[in-house]
Amino acid sequence: MEDLSRWVREAGWWVRRCCCGEEEEEEEKGRREEEEEAEDEEEVKMEEFSFRKSRSSTSLPPAECPGSPPSGPPPHWFHTLQVRRTRGQRGRSNSDPLGGNNCQDQNQDHLTWKPGLQFGAAHSYVSLEKLGEGAYASVYKGISRINGQLVALKVIRMKTEEGVPFTAIREASLLKGLKHANIVVLHDIIHTRDSLTFVFEYVQTDLAQYMIQHPGGLHSHNVRVFMFQLLRALCYIHSRRILHRDLKPQNLLISYLGELKMADFGLARSKSIPSQTFSSEVVTLWYRPPDVLLGSTDYSTALDMWGAGCIFIEMLQGAPAFPGDTDVFQQLQKIWTVLGVPSELSWPGVSQLPNYRPERFVHSEPKQFRTVWKRLSQLPYKTEDLVQKMLKGVPADRISAQDSLQHPYFSTLPPPIMHIRDTVSIFKVPGVRLETEVRDVFNPRRRVKHSLLPSTKCW
Repeated sequence: MEDLSRWVREAGWWVRRCCCGEEEEEEEKGRREEEEEAEDEEEVKMEEFSFRKSRSSTSLPPAECPGSPPSGPPPHWFHTLQVRRTRGQRGRSNSDPLGGNNCQDQNQDHLTWKPGLQFGAAHSYVSLEKLGEGAYASVYKGISRINGQLVALKVIRMKTEEGVPFTAIREASLLKGLKHANIVVLHDIIHTRDSLTFVFEYVQTDLAQYMIQHPGGLHSHNVRVFMFQLLRALCYIHSRRILHRDLKPQNLLISYLGELKMADFGLARSKSIPSQTFSSEVVTLWYRPPDVLLGSTDYSTALDMWGAGCIFIEMLQGAPAFPGDTDVFQQLQKIWTVLGVPSELSWPGVSQLPNYRPERFVHSEPKQFRTVWKRLSQLPYKTEDLVQKMLKGVPADRISAQDSLQHPYFSTLPPPIMHIRDTVSIFKVPGVRLETEVRDVFNPRRRVKHSLLPSTKCW
C-alpha cells in the first residue's frame, strides 16, 4: 500500500513538472514570437567572423548531390554570418527555387533540406552550374541544403604562400556591416585549405545582361527606377564613408522583380579620414572619372558619381557613354570630345595632375549632351540636367548621391518612395513597377508601352 501511495505521489510530481514546463515553454515561445514580429523579416543577423586557418581540406560539393552530411561538431575556426529565422510563412523570395512549394511537389526528392546542417560548412551547399569566372574567383549557382534556397557561390582561389587575398578580406569586412535592400546580401563564408567561398543571395541577372536582352536603350521609366535604386545604394554607402570604386553594369544585379543590388565590393575602400594614399588604378576604364585618369589619388564620393552617370547614359542609349580603348589617354580624349579639354581656368589645379599633357589631346570645346547622346533630346530637360550634374569634369562640382535623389528627375515616382527604410525594397511602395517593352519583330527599335511586370523569361 505504501508502494502504491509513493508511486501516485511521484506520478503527480512528474505531471506537475511536465505541465509547468509546457507552460513555461509556451510563455517563452510567445515572447520569442513577439520579438520576431517587432523586427523586419528581411533583416539579416550578422555575426562576427574570422579567417583562421582551417583544419579541413573539404571543398565545395560537385553538382552531384552528396549523401548525408558528416557528423561531428562545427569547425572551431569559423564564426559565420547567419540568416535570422523568421516566424510564419515567408513570401516569395528571390532566392527561393521552388517558389514556396514543397520540394516533393517538384520531384526534387534527391535534394533534402536539413535544418540541422551547419553554416560555414562546405557540405551545406551544392554547386549547380558555373555562372562566370574571373582572374581570382569563379561564381557558381548553388543551392543551400539548410533551407533549399538558391545561392551564388563566389569561390576565391588561394595560394598557400599568399594566404587569403586582401580584396576578399576587404569585401567581407565591408559587406558584413551593410544592410540595405539595394546591396547584395552575404549569407555565409566557407574557409577551406584551398579556397575561400562567399555565399551570396542569388539574383537572376545583372544590368549588363539586362541591357543586352533589351537593345537600343531601356524604357525611360525603367531607367528612372534603376537609377533611383543605384543612387539609393550609393547614398547609403557614402554616408558610411565607403567608396565602391568599381561601378559598372556587370556589378549591378537585377532580380526578377526589377530590384537592383550593388555587388562586388572587392575594390571598395572605407574612407573614414582624408587620405591621399588611394590608387588611381581603380574602376573599369569606361567608367573611370577624368580626375582619376589624370592620375589623381585624392578622390572621394565623386568617383562613384561619375560611374553612375556613365551607367545612366548607357541605359538610355543602349551603348557605353565613353567606350575608350585600353590606353588612358585615348579614354581621356573620348571624354574631352564631350566636355572639352580642361585648363587652369576651367579646372584649377588640373595642370598639377601627373597625366595632364594637353599637347597629346585634340582641342575640343564643350558640347551639349543632347547633341552627343540623341536619346536625351527625346526626353524632358530634367533628364539631361541630372546627367550634366553627374558628369562634371571637376570632381568637386559633381552632384552627390543624396542630392541626386531629390532631383526633379525622380518627381514622377510615388512620394512614399523617399521615406522607406533602408532595408525595404522600393517595390513594396504601391505604384512602383517596371514597364514592359514589347518590340515589333519587323522593327526592333520600335517600342510599345505596357503597364505589366516584365515576363520572367526576359530575366
